[in-house]
Amino acid sequence: MNQKTSTVSISREWQELLDFDRHHLWHPYTSMIDPLPVYGVESAEGVKIRLADGRELIDGMASWWSVIHGYSHPRLVRVLQEQAGSLSHVMYGGLAHEPAVELGRRLVDLTPAGLEKVFFCDSGSVAVEVAMKMALQYFHARGKPEKHQFATVRSGYHGDTFHAMSVCDPVTGMHHIYSGVLPQYHFAPRPACRFVDEWDPEDVSPLRELLAEYHESLCGLILEPIVQGAGGMRFYHPRYLSEARKLCDQFDLLLICDEIATGFGRSGQMFACDHSGVSPDILCLGKALTGGMLSLAATLTSEAVARTISSVEPGVFMHGPTFMANPLACRVAGESIDLLLEGDWQRNVATIQNKLEQGLNPCRDFDHVADVRCLGAIGVVELRKPVNMASIQQRFVEHGVWVRPFGTLVYLMPPYCIEAADLEYLCQAVVDVVAGEG
Repeated sequence: MNQKTSTVSISREWQELLDFDRHHLWHPYTSMIDPLPVYGVESAEGVKIRLADGRELIDGMASWWSVIHGYSHPRLVRVLQEQAGSLSHVMYGGLAHEPAVELGRRLVDLTPAGLEKVFFCDSGSVAVEVAMKMALQYFHARGKPEKHQFATVRSGYHGDTFHAMSVCDPVTGMHHIYSGVLPQYHFAPRPACRFVDEWDPEDVSPLRELLAEYHESLCGLILEPIVQGAGGMRFYHPRYLSEARKLCDQFDLLLICDEIATGFGRSGQMFACDHSGVSPDILCLGKALTGGMLSLAATLTSEAVARTISSVEPGVFMHGPTFMANPLACRVAGESIDLLLEGDWQRNVATIQNKLEQGLNPCRDFDHVADVRCLGAIGVVELRKPVNMASIQQRFVEHGVWVRPFGTLVYLMPPYCIEAADLEYLCQAVVDVVAGEG
């Protein structure tokens, strides 16, 4: 749909902006020949996105799951302005600053036990790259360079950079066109035992068999704990993760947990690892780290991993982003964590889960719906056939909500501050739009 065909009036200035956008700006996962429609945004506050045409949309996406406190939260805006007035950026090579130190303290205290070393970077995909490089360099330092491959499970998603792509699902994932140049790693079947099921010990057997066969060449097992995000929005049994932890110890490889999507309460626990009581060797964080204000990510690891890497030539970890530990982002991230901890976030997320379960339940009656599932502040309606992105997006906007499906999945991950009435409206919009997909 071309913006010019919209029945909603926008200003000439905004029309010019959208025309330039359409012809020159490449949006994510979009064609430049026939781009998906975009909607100009004038402002955003709380859980509402205000479009250039004056319409307001209730946000069900939290801007790809990051804006947990809502838009333009006054405390986050204030600390951002304060920090910009004193130190907006300085290189992290050879220099230190208070925002990074204070954020590091919070992360060490908050994350699972044993994660004491913090490496700041720019995005979730880069955090995964850093984690994989840590695992490789760790075994190199131990004199075991033959352990240089990775294992994971099907239906995972870990980012769009090259090594991150290599551990995304090679069949159903988005990156199959790169298969000829990506490293070839080892995939076990995705966990079959769902979060709500009784644990089946056989569920982990394929992973055990894979690690037993290839462990001499494996340096790490990378997983999204409990919640598989963009690879299918599936929730698996916490016992699977605890068994994976045991297998990593048994076969001498590092457990890497990618909590970029789930970190900071999204699954109902502060970190999804907490559902299993598991401490990984390496942990990746991003998205909600700054409350969606700025891009920032972090990779945490243990004293043992860091010391081993640092004890052997070259004696340093070989990575250094230009904007790592940016003071603006670190300051806002620290304040975002304080906001989360000061509020009753766990009760808020539990309330959201209950509302999502109630509000999306009518979708179970539709023949074209395969499943409805909820965990924490995540609600998923899985259809039997992929949606038409352009048309379904337009219908959601016409209903006054911002929902961004992909493939067969219509899902909600709203800000934690969403009020009951807005969440109920959001769920009803999903029910109405999904009903029209049959």
